[in-house]
This record gives sequence, structure tokens and C-alpha cells, in this order.
Amino acid sequence: MASKNFTIEANILDPVNRRAGFGTIQVAEGHIVEVQINAGEKAGVPYVLPGFVDAHIHIESSMLTPPAFARLTVKHGTVATVSDPHEIANVCGIEGVKYMADLGRKSGFKFFFGAPSCVPATTFETAGATLTVEEIIQLFEEKSACYLSEMMNYPAVLARDPLVMDKIAAAQRFGLPVDGHAPGLKGKDALLYASAGITTDHECTTLEEALDKIDAGMHILIREGSAAKNYDALHSLIQSHPEMVMLCSDDKHPDELVQGHINQLVTRSLVYSYDLMDVLNIACVNPVRHYNLPVGLLQPGDPADMIMIEDLDTFKVTTTWLNGHKVYDDGVVHLPAVEIPVINAFGIDKIESDDLRLNLRSAPAKIIVAIDGAIVTRHEVAEMEEGLFESDTTHDILKLVVINRYSKAPPAIALIKGFGLKSGAIASSVAHDSHNIIAVGTNDKDLTACINQVIDAKGGLCALGRMEGIPDQMDTPAMAAFEFDAMAYKSICVPLPVGGLMSDSPDGETIGKLYSAADLISKKWLGSTLTAPFMTLSFMALLVIPSLKLSDMGLFDGSAFRFTPVQ
Repeated sequence: MASKNFTIEANILDPVNRRAGFGTIQVAEGHIVEVQINAGEKAGVPYVLPGFVDAHIHIESSMLTPPAFARLTVKHGTVATVSDPHEIANVCGIEGVKYMADLGRKSGFKFFFGAPSCVPATTFETAGATLTVEEIIQLFEEKSACYLSEMMNYPAVLARDPLVMDKIAAAQRFGLPVDGHAPGLKGKDALLYASAGITTDHECTTLEEALDKIDAGMHILIREGSAAKNYDALHSLIQSHPEMVMLCSDDKHPDELVQGHINQLVTRSLVYSYDLMDVLNIACVNPVRHYNLPVGLLQPGDPADMIMIEDLDTFKVTTTWLNGHKVYDDGVVHLPAVEIPVINAFGIDKIESDDLRLNLRSAPAKIIVAIDGAIVTRHEVAEMEEGLFESDTTHDILKLVVINRYSKAPPAIALIKGFGLKSGAIASSVAHDSHNIIAVGTNDKDLTACINQVIDAKGGLCALGRMEGIPDQMDTPAMAAFEFDAMAYKSICVPLPVGGLMSDSPDGETIGKLYSAADLISKKWLGSTLTAPFMTLSFMALLVIPSLKLSDMGLFDGSAFRFTPVQ
């Protein structure tokens, strides 16, 4: 579709020049030709402004491929993302990164992918691939990547490990930014980390930490995802340091993307009465300038990447333009249909219940404690009884299992609190960052059946257990019924055939509804007390986030960065 020549009359919000008023925007061949603001704002007239940019997101965590993600988010006024494809890279290597970049180019949306810096994230887990310095350089040369993605191995950066520094140097040779990931780093350590060339951080959970990193010269990405929610702790930075702040979601599940995206953080910020132009600079301008993105900011000569909203109270998006094309208008998305090929890496067969046996001694045991709304964990120690352990639902001590999905190996088993399951099990092949199979459950039989459904699907999410009284509308085509010992069981599976991470469906709303059903079942019928059980489960294998996590190789102390025994 050729770019159109058109003129818009509207209230114009120009955060670059910090001006607003009624006027006209002239577009020719997909670019802004002229912006004229002739008078003050006119009542009852819609507003036009630059589109929103998510400054750090893993598209794979939406369980959608780039084209399906784009179809959802243009409805919310998002025109671009800064996307780290290290999830698919951990499964499929450089071909996974190229896969995402290719689909992104075909989508009609502005995806900007990075070269993953830590694949695998650590040497303490089994991943499907390794991304070398040479391959990172190849991605830069081919323009499949436009920055170095989050440098998660912060201990190696502090130690100036040669391999890590080579990756940073490669990005610097191309004049590209380097993203950070340094949870809890403050003071001299933050300064040392930033001095290696790290320019951002999205892991801050306290204002003190964020201010230390700003003092070190780093830009802070305020994160509000499905599991990690840091907006409440950090939003005062919008007023105190607007030039050093961006907004991001990091990991956001499809049910939440159906409801909104960066637009939700904009409206939340305006409720606090932060300056409108500061908020729009943070949501629209700062990411474009920091990453040097070819995204329009409503300036003459820019691509016509802009949105129209009804009013400044709801920020309801009515129209989205990309390069002058109307890609969303009046509830209808006008992005191209894209064929979705399937790539994956799955190399194991079904397991048996006996594989999950856990013998404990009459001695203290370490217990992972999941925290609602966070990806960090705490840990506790509890006295255990001698014998086989399955679960202690009275004290919310359950069995956590991680299974190498790339090759046959014994499962890793640990104890966990915080999920609150009273029956059944949940399992997933989305387990950051190596994406082995992870599951939590109340008994070995349910755990085994749940894990095996994920294996059968070559990737997906599954919730399984007794579901008496489940309403008919929950019986989706993905809901399976079966019997254990003459007791009625049901399970729901969200298939994710693309890397065990993403659906191959073009319809993000359908996947969002299916995920919502699995999420509801895990809470209402199986008893989980977490806001987002599957998202929280996916981070219980993320070793680079303290304090206690589980890899396919064993229980891991993220604070000491070493394995530790359960007992």
C-alpha cells in the first residue's frame, strides 16, 4: 500500500518542542512535511501525538510472534519496541534471532531487535544454543540487531571478564548502545558496571538503587510487566529525572496485552499530575533518541508514526499511523497477513512418576519463596521429616521440577513456597532463560501428567487437576478430560509450537483468552494465590536474579552464584 498524502486537523501534542494546541499536520509520501499549531487547544477535538515505544521487551514472553504482537499493540498506540530476542536465541541460537528479525520486517510494525549478550545466560543450566561474539558481530553487520541486549552477567562485567568485554566492545565498534541488567547493584558497583559501557537498567526495584544508577550515568527503564511490577516504587523519577527515564514492560503475557500496553503507564502517570510533556517524552521520545531509532516524533522530515486519541483523560487510541499508513482505525487493524513458519528444539520423551521421587532426610531443607509481583525470590529453611516428599499444602511447601528439554537427563527437584496450590499442577516450557520445562504441583501423578502434556505439545503451558464445577464456557477446544482412579480430571494446554515459547496463531486475542482460561483455572480451581502463576513460574529458573532458583542442573544460590544442596 502506497503512502498517502493527507492533512490532519486536530489538537497537536508536540513533546519534542513542549508545545500543544490546535493546528494541522501535513503528510506526504509517509513523512511529516509540516506541523502548524495555530491556536490553543480546541474543546471536543481529538489529539494527535507521537506513538508509544516499549523501551525493553521480550516479544516471546507475549507468547505471540512479532506479527501477532503488532496486531494487538497498535490498538494501544504502540508504534515500536526495543526487543531483546534472547528467549528464542536460547532455544534456537542465531537462527532464532534472524527468525524474529525477519518476521518483524514483514509485520508492518517497527521492531528493533538486539543481539543477545548472554546466551546461555549462565554455565549453570542447559540451553539449546550458544551465541558467540562472532555471531553477535554478524547480526550487527546484517542489521538484524541494532544494540547489544541486556548484559545479565553483571559479575563478569564487574570482573572485566574478557569474553563479556569483547561483546561490549563489538557493539561499541558499531556505535550501538549496550543494555544493562544488574539487579540490586548500587554505589561503587553500579559505577563500575556502568563504566564498562552499560547505558541502561530495567531491574531497579527501589528508588535508592535507581538513583545510584542514574548517578552512574545509566538510563532507568521503569518496568511494569506481568510478573515484575516496579512502577509504584520508581514513578517519582518521572518528575525528578524525566530526561533519564523510559517505560518498558520486559515480559508481558497476552491476556494483559489485550487490555493495554505503554498507554496504561501514561494514564497512570497523569493521575499523579506529572507534567504531560515529561510523560510523553518518557513514553515516546527518550527511547527513540537513546537507541537512535528511525521512528517519527512528529517533526518535519520524520516518518509519520503517530496516534490519535479521544481525550487526555482516557488516552483511548482511535487511530495509529506507521510511515503514513493507517495501521489501526476505528477498531480495525490494517497490518499485512504474515505466514508463520515453525522453528523449535525439543529432544525428550515422556517421563514417569518415579522420575520425580524426592527422598528427604530428617533435617532442615532450603525452600524457595516466590514473591507475588516480583521475579526475585526469598529463601527459608524448614525442618523436614524422613521419607518421600510430594507436598505439604498445609504449609504451602510444594515440589518444583525443572527438566532438560534438549536431551534426556534426570529432573532437578526443589521445594518452593508462595504458589498456594491446593491440588493439581501447572507446567510450562517458558522458563527463563534456557526454557527447559518447569512445573510445580501437589503430587507426583499430577506433575507427571502435566509435564507430559507439555512434552507432547513440543512446548506450551498446562494446568491440570480436579476441576469439579468448571463452567461449560471454560471447556475450550484445548481442554482435555481424562480419569485418574475413577476421579474426573481436566487439563488445559496452551500450545506454543514456535520454540516452545510462542503460538503460531495470527490472532493474539484468541491466545490471550486461552491463556486467561489457564490462568483462571490455576487460581480458582487449583488454588494458586499468585496474581500471575505462570509468569511467576517462568522466573523460578532465572539464575541471574537472586536469591534461590532452580536450573535443570540443581538448586542455585543466585546471591553467591553457585549451586547449593536442598539439604
